[in-house]
Amino acid sequence: MKQYEVEEDLPEAPIATTPSDVIHTASWRTFRPVIDLKLCTKCNVCWKFCPDDAIGFDGVGFPVIRLDYCKGCAICAEECKPKAIAMVKEE
Repeated sequence: MKQYEVEEDLPEAPIATTPSDVIHTASWRTFRPVIDLKLCTKCNVCWKFCPDDAIGFDGVGFPVIRLDYCKGCAICAEECKPKAIAMVKEE
């Protein structure tokens, strides 16, 4: 995968084009992403890299994980430069 340095290096669209609500992968999840909004810079990198289009946005632009569609792959947490996303074990 191509490396990025700044947000402008990324395409203006999410990589995924088919939302997981069509393929129902959320039941596979063993870890869930949890976003620390105090660390989030609203850069949208998590949204751009999510392979399941499972990240939306709240009314002020913070990312929101759509847990019904997230399979817990952790790509969002891996790509988040400010480390605002932690993967937490499902209970």
